[in-house]
Amino acid sequence: MDVDLIFKIAAIGIIVAVLNQLLVRSGREEQAMLTTLAGLIVVLTLLVGEIGDLFSMVKSVFGL
Repeated sequence: MDVDLIFKIAAIGIIVAVLNQLLVRSGREEQAMLTTLAGLIVVLTLLVGEIGDLFSMVKSVFGL
């Protein structure tokens, strides 16, 4: 696992948290929830790619 992935996830989390606070304070709770959901989906797509790489590495190590 690369350290860049951790920094990407942290940056997405910070951006989503700031946007969420701004939207909640302006009275747009639905858009804040959708922003949080979009951030979660982006992070999960990053993780799915890394998990796929992990499985292919395990398959190559054990010769499956």
